[in-house]
Amino acid sequence: MRRLFQNLFRMLWLLAALTALAEAQAEESVAPGINRHYLSPDFEQWRDTFEQPGREVYARRVEIVAASGVRPGMAVADIGAGSGLFTLLFAREVGAAGRVYAVDIAPEFLAGIAARAEAEGLDNVVTVPGDQRSARLAPDSVDLAFVCDTYHHFEQPQAMLASLRQALRPGGRLIVIDFRREAGVSSSWVMGHVRAGEAQVVAEITAAGFEPGAGPDMLRSNYFLIFTKR
Repeated sequence: MRRLFQNLFRMLWLLAALTALAEAQAEESVAPGINRHYLSPDFEQWRDTFEQPGREVYARRVEIVAASGVRPGMAVADIGAGSGLFTLLFAREVGAAGRVYAVDIAPEFLAGIAARAEAEGLDNVVTVPGDQRSARLAPDSVDLAFVCDTYHHFEQPQAMLASLRQALRPGGRLIVIDFRREAGVSSSWVMGHVRAGEAQVVAEITAAGFEPGAGPDMLRSNYFLIFTKR
């Protein structure tokens, strides 16, 4: 009888997983055209944009990496890696025994990151061409998925979150840093560019099978969220 219930539970779990997968695959874009600027980007131009002192996450990059809890030997996925700002910082922290996967939809960004890593002697960086629905990472391959100012660029967030959850090892963590979207407080650019506020983002990620935790209150124009794979 016990085995019967175990088999029934497995079947129900598999059915739920297949249903969630089907829903994710059928998901329509929630932000059509938001990534059009990254179809063929100029790496150096965007590097100057992403890595300027006026950008909060650049100015606080050292504190952000420290707050991420990354340690030597860990496998980290930098989702929407862009110019490789955090990819390279994480690579130094995880050391030779660790691995950092730089995931992006733009081949130009990945080529630029690979060149920067080689120039700095970092051979623990792996570039991964993702797409709108998937990070294209192997199951149970990373301890930390890091998403900085990129969540609002997820056109199919359900599918992408399912992909990240699959890639995370048991107990793995997801960190999401993104712009605060608050009417009357945030800039007109943020209000027009970022589709969801912090509360909605938390709800979406929680519904995707993650447990929200307490993130550090260290940023002003961005929030810092930490989730654990449930």
